[in-house]
This record gives sequence, structure tokens and C-alpha cells, in this order.
Amino acid sequence: MLHHLSLGVSDIARAATFYDAVLAPLGYTRVWSDLRPGEANQAVGYGIAGGGDALALKHRPEGQQPPGPGFHVAFAAPDRQAVDAFHRAALQHGGRDNGRPGLRAHYGPHYYAAFVVDPDGHNIEAVFNATI
Repeated sequence: MLHHLSLGVSDIARAATFYDAVLAPLGYTRVWSDLRPGEANQAVGYGIAGGGDALALKHRPEGQQPPGPGFHVAFAAPDRQAVDAFHRAALQHGGRDNGRPGLRAHYGPHYYAAFVVDPDGHNIEAVFNATI
């Protein structure tokens, strides 16, 4: 259904460093960059290596606000270890814990997820939802 999602960020270099670190354990990488320090309209895109972007970060220094309560982005993880690594990387790169890695039985018997808030206030999640 979705082609890609864009998030506005106040500091593109900080956001790119954060998302490089948290998306790597999930198997996603930066697939394009348009970084021109000091210029407007900078952005980076993430997806599967060799493919297009599914997530774009757009530099919006003019008071960017994250979407309101209830909005979050969930990234598919290949296994539980990747969810754990996502959470660790997020905390090491300026994210805030919003739900430690673990089973979320209220979402399903195999729903293993971690929730964090990125440096710009976006709620993001990594989830592995399969039997082992």
C-alpha cells in the first residue's frame, strides 16, 4: 500500500547517524543521500540495499514537530536479536526508551517488539512477529 514514508527532522546529520545505526540490525541501509551542509532541503532515504527507499528523512529546521499521539512507524525485524540490537543502538545514539524489547501478548502470541522515541520525538518500533 505505501510506497514510502517521510519524516521531518531538525538536524539531518544527527538523524542520519541515528537511523544508520538503528536500521542496520534490521537489514535496512541508507540507499541514497542528498546531504549538502548549510543548504536547504537535504534528505536521506532508507530501504533494502540495491532497492529504493521506504523511509525518507527530510531536513526541516524551522521548528519541525513530530506527528501527534497514536502515530508511530514499525519496522520489520528478521528475528528477536535484531529487535534487541535496534533498541540498544537507539539508546546509544540519542533515542529514548519507550518500551524495552519483549513479547507483547496483547498484540499476538509471537509479537516481539521494542519501542523508542528518536531524537526528534518520532515514535518508532522494531517488531518480529513469527514463531521460532
